[in-house]
Amino acid sequence: MSAERVERRLAAILAGDVAGYSRLMGLDEEGTLAALKGHRRAVVDPKIAEHRGRIVKTTGDGILVEFASIVDAVRCAVDMQRQIAERNAQVPAERRIEFRIGLNVGDIIIDDKDIYGDGVNIAARLQALAEPGGICVSRIVRDEVRDKLDFSFEDMGEQQVKNIARPVTTHRVRLETQPDAAIRAALAPTRSARPLPQKPSIAVLPFANMSGDAEQEYFSEGITEDIITSLSHNHSFFVISRSSSFTYKGPGVDVGKVGRELGVRYVLEGSVRRAGNRVRITAQLIEAASGHHLWADRYDRELADVFAVQDEIARSITGAIAPGIIAAEIRQAQRKDPDQLDAWDRTVRAHWHVRRFTREDLTEARRLLTEAIALDPANSMAYADLALARHFEAVFGWGDGPVESHKQLGEAARKAVATDDSDAMAHTTLAILSRGGAPPPPSRARPQPPFRVRPRLSRRKLWFRRRLRGRLAASGGGGPVEPARMDGGRLA
Repeated sequence: MSAERVERRLAAILAGDVAGYSRLMGLDEEGTLAALKGHRRAVVDPKIAEHRGRIVKTTGDGILVEFASIVDAVRCAVDMQRQIAERNAQVPAERRIEFRIGLNVGDIIIDDKDIYGDGVNIAARLQALAEPGGICVSRIVRDEVRDKLDFSFEDMGEQQVKNIARPVTTHRVRLETQPDAAIRAALAPTRSARPLPQKPSIAVLPFANMSGDAEQEYFSEGITEDIITSLSHNHSFFVISRSSSFTYKGPGVDVGKVGRELGVRYVLEGSVRRAGNRVRITAQLIEAASGHHLWADRYDRELADVFAVQDEIARSITGAIAPGIIAAEIRQAQRKDPDQLDAWDRTVRAHWHVRRFTREDLTEARRLLTEAIALDPANSMAYADLALARHFEAVFGWGDGPVESHKQLGEAARKAVATDDSDAMAHTTLAILSRGGAPPPPSRARPQPPFRVRPRLSRRKLWFRRRLRGRLAASGGGGPVEPARMDGGRLA
């Protein structure tokens, strides 16, 4: 056993780093380094000196600071984050230098100019739990300063962190007091509410990185971007751009406010948590006006190929939420007075009628779709559903008879594809026409596979085919067919 005596003392430790530093350097090495040095010169170093801290070391984007007073440490952290946020106000969200800070009080070992011990390790783990621009503290820090400083804290519960035997009770510093928030709200220019477009509109908020590792920011942002791209392929939806959605990055986002300011009916949010070679992604689809959850799911995957996992999850989420959005749109359209229906309302009402397989419903669907097309001649979904309605009338011997219905099916299917060549349902109706004996036009000889646009379409078609066969068998092939039930706007 060594007889050398080590020097120990009680200290407040601040650990900080830049969120998403590797991604920022990948975008612009020189610009990121210049911006980081600018924040250090203008804010970080002066604030540490002002509050009597000692910079122990810096490591690229990281910094470790020792304070004799925990009150000074918390004041320094809050001042730093507030001033950096002000400096970032005019910087695009994807290029902002945002620090994450962790604060702890503990017994430390001093070795030359460096410091060691669990007190330091816990501060570093708390920093990893902080949101970009945020501060996380241990319970002892909260207990020491809550009656001395005008800051409030949010309890994050016990957190099991790497290489620390016991869970760490963690708190998040609320950087705005009520007076601060009121003043900022009064001074800030208000963003007026935007009108809702006719089509279902959706904003995909940046998925939160819950891994406690800034290096995983690229993965959560990649998932978000892939979902936005995948949804944009569905021309039935109005999808908010990445640059607009990413301005709402951070904790505690008010979904209702997002809906009003971006003019969207639906908001998709989620989180990403990675542990070793496994990742868990959760996602929730929310109706912005009411705050109701329309859909939620969780995905657990092995990360053998990061990009393959991102692609697969993005396709899965896109395919899963599309039916939920359409079902919500149907419910909304059914609540409206008939004289208040726009082209989209008529389309989704008809979408519901087509899938009930009765003579009266198909007649009503054709009426609504004809009106919708008159209001919006570029409505590919209306043409596709009109083709389906004509197809079922031809099958059952309703409407204008099989020959005329099949002719009208062909006309509607061709117009659906001509209106939107990327619409999977439009190509499906063209394929139905081809199987019925009338070849598609030369330019459409090989329809695009529907699953390229809507991942769940082939599964839905299989269900649709089985359902139709069952009803045909029940009706003897041509008699009246009982209506299909709909529960909560979804086909039962």
